[in-house]
Amino acid sequence: MRVSRYLLATLKESPANAEVLSHQLMLRAGMIRRVAAGVYNWLPLGLRVLRRVETIIREEMDRAGAQEVLLPAVQPGELWKESGRWEEYGPELLRFTDRHQRDFCIGPTHEEIITALIKNEVRSYRQLPANYYQIQTKFRDEIRPRFGVMRGREFIMKDAYSFDVDPAGMQQSFDAMHGAYTAIFTRMQLQFTSVQADPGAIGGNFSSEFHVLADSGEDAIATCPAANYAANAELVPLPPPAEQRPPPGAALEEVSTPGAATITDLCAACGTTPERTVKTLLVKGEAGPVALVLRGDHDLSLVKAEAVAGVRTPLQFADAAEVQAAGAAKGFAGPPGLAVKVVADHGALQLADFYCGANRADMHYKNANWERDMPLPEAADLRKAAAGDRCPAAGGGALEIRRGIEVGHIFQLGQKYSRAMNATCLNEAGEAVPMFMGCYGIGVTRLVAACIEQNHDERGIIWPAPLAPFDVCLVPIGYHKSPAVRQAADALHQSLTKAGIQTLLDDRNERPGVIFADMELIGIPRRLVLSGQTLDKSAAEHTVRRSGETEMLPLDGLVEELRRRVQASPR
Repeated sequence: MRVSRYLLATLKESPANAEVLSHQLMLRAGMIRRVAAGVYNWLPLGLRVLRRVETIIREEMDRAGAQEVLLPAVQPGELWKESGRWEEYGPELLRFTDRHQRDFCIGPTHEEIITALIKNEVRSYRQLPANYYQIQTKFRDEIRPRFGVMRGREFIMKDAYSFDVDPAGMQQSFDAMHGAYTAIFTRMQLQFTSVQADPGAIGGNFSSEFHVLADSGEDAIATCPAANYAANAELVPLPPPAEQRPPPGAALEEVSTPGAATITDLCAACGTTPERTVKTLLVKGEAGPVALVLRGDHDLSLVKAEAVAGVRTPLQFADAAEVQAAGAAKGFAGPPGLAVKVVADHGALQLADFYCGANRADMHYKNANWERDMPLPEAADLRKAAAGDRCPAAGGGALEIRRGIEVGHIFQLGQKYSRAMNATCLNEAGEAVPMFMGCYGIGVTRLVAACIEQNHDERGIIWPAPLAPFDVCLVPIGYHKSPAVRQAADALHQSLTKAGIQTLLDDRNERPGVIFADMELIGIPRRLVLSGQTLDKSAAEHTVRRSGETEMLPLDGLVEELRRRVQASPR
C-alpha cells in the first residue's frame, strides 16, 4: 500500500476534547473521527487494526467449537417484554416504534434474540452442548459517552451464547470460554487478568471479567499474589475489623464550615484528615431515601449498595428535594437526626470522635460518636476494597490495587432467560427442561483503545505485532529526487507485498522528519529506510519501533530475512 493512495489522516496536535491518551492517539493517527457523541467513523488505518482483532477472536472462538451466526441489530420489543427486561434495562436501551406502532429497540446485547432462535431449533439434549457467537454492532445510549471508543454509544462487540442441558454442562462451557478468552488476549500480547465480577443487567449467578491492565483504567482491580486472588474492588468482601471501637474522648461540638460540601473541603477547613471523617450519601429507596455512611477516605461500592435492603436498583442518588425531605442539606448530610433509614459501613462504625455533617448548610459536627450522639445504625459492608485491606482468600495477605480496562465479561446465566422465554429441550429422561445458558462478551472496539493505553510512548502508538495495521513501513529518502531510490523502493515494496508482508510505502513528497514522525505516531512495528547512502552499501536501515534498535540489513536476502522475523512474531 502506498501512502499517496491511502487516507493517512494524521494530526500534529491532540484535539481538545480528547480526554484519555488512547482517544488522543486514535484521532492523531487518523484511525477514527467523531460523528456524534459516542459514535465514530473508522478510517482505513483503524479498520485494519479492528479486522486483525476480529480475526484473532474468530480463530479462537472457532477453535473452542463455537459457531458463528449473525443476529439482527434491530430487535422486537415483545422479546424483551417476554424476558422482563423491557423496563428493567433502563434508559440505555434505545427504544422506538415502527410505522405500525410496534415496539423495537437497537440491541445492546442479544440474549433475547438468541434464546428465541434456539428454543425453536434445539429439541433434544443430543444437540447440546452448543455455542453460537457473532461480531456485530451494538448500541447503548450512555448518559455520558466519553474516552473515545472506550465508552461509546455505538460499538462492535463479540457476543457468544452457550446452551447446555444441566449445570455441569454450563460449567464446562464457561470454562472453555475462559480458556478461549485467555488465548485471545495472550495472542494479542496484552497484559491482562481475569477477576470475579458482578453480573449486572445481564443477570445470572456468576461472572468473570477480563481486564487489560493500564494506569488509565476505570476499574479498580484488587489482587493478592500470595493467594492468587483477583476480584473487582467493588466485590471484595470486607468483614468488620477485629478491633473494638474506642470510647468517646471529647464533647460534641458544632463547627461552621462555609462551602465545605466535600470531604477535601472539610479537612482543609478543620485541619483534619479523611480517615477521621464520615460521609453520608443519600440514595433512592423503595420507600424513600436511604442514608449510606462511609469513612471519608473510603469509596462506595455501587454493587454492595444495591444489595442493601430497601435500596432501589439501579442505584440512584437522592435529588435535592429528597435530601431536604430527609432533614438534611445537600453536601452537609450526617447521621444525627436523619429521618430515614441509615446503614453504615463497618469502617465508619469503628470511628470515635469523628467529623460528620450537621444536616444544616455550612455546618458540621466535631467529636461525634455512635450511641452517645446518634443511634447505632444497621451495619453493612458498603465500600470498595483499598490497598492494604486483608485478602479474603485463605492464605492471603494485603491486597494490592491495580487499574484495569474491562475488555471481556463471561457469565453463567443459568435458566434466567430460558425459563422466562420457555426455551426447553428434552433431557435423557425425556423430560422438557429449561436449558442452562452462558453468555460471553468481548468489546472489540474497546480492545483497540485498551491496547493503545498499554502500548505507547511519547512519540505515539507501539502496536504489538499481531494487531499492527501493517508489518513494515518502507521509508525512501529522496523518493521524488533520486530515480535509483525510487526504483529500489518500488521493487522492494513489490517483493515484500508478494511475500505476504503487509507493507506501507511512504512515497509522499515530504521532509524526512515529517515522514518519520508520522510512522512513529501510527506505530508500525518495523521501519525500513532506503536512501542514497544505504544503497551505496547495498543495504536498508531497519528499526524496531518498540525498542528503537537499528541495524543495517543487506538488500540481498532482505525479503526472506524480514519474512522470517515477521513470522517469528507471535500471532
